[in-house]
Amino acid sequence: MFGNDWDEVLQEEREKSYFNELRYRLAREYKEYEVYPAKEDLFSALKLTSFSGTKAVILGQDPYHGPGQAHGLSFSVKPGVRVPPSLQNIYKELHSDLGVPIPNHGYLVHWAEEGVLMLNNVLTVRRGQPQSHQGIGWEMFTDAVIETLNRRSQPAVFILWGSHAQKKGAFIDKKKHLVIESSHPSPFAAHRGFFGSRPFSRTNVFLTEHGMQPIDWAILNR
Repeated sequence: MFGNDWDEVLQEEREKSYFNELRYRLAREYKEYEVYPAKEDLFSALKLTSFSGTKAVILGQDPYHGPGQAHGLSFSVKPGVRVPPSLQNIYKELHSDLGVPIPNHGYLVHWAEEGVLMLNNVLTVRRGQPQSHQGIGWEMFTDAVIETLNRRSQPAVFILWGSHAQKKGAFIDKKKHLVIESSHPSPFAAHRGFFGSRPFSRTNVFLTEHGMQPIDWAILNR
């Protein structure tokens, strides 16, 4: 299903009754509505970033609900799509934190390949209907993903932007993992603590201190 060690790690979870109900519900939704992301991109986060290879987690809420945007990674959009406001602010903070040039696109696959699990709380949405798939089972599944990483002996960094992400990650063991919390990067909240929070350099300091390769956060222009 994922093509890496998540298959084994999440096998029991995928056998639970709620997950089977979720699959049936999604099959109907994809048939009756326009749902994002496309089926083949549904589990991009877990396919691109393995369990053992996860160094950091960036938690989002639900996918973009406009056509051609979402492709299964939180905050990321497909090539050729205008960079959304929250991601513009993420790039501003990245630039001020690490001096990295701001790229001309919002396609964040490079981060996923570097070990950043870009996980949304809910993995699907109907076109033009934000939060339309809340409460259908995704939250239980994504909680399980975070819990398996929380239990893992190798530490990781959890980047929790905004109250939704912070609530979802409240159980993370802060003695073992680094939890970086700030306001959300959206234009409504970024000035309340997101700007100046330096999540990228703090992540790399933690990884280096724990004998891991730091993340290359630079996104090249396309």
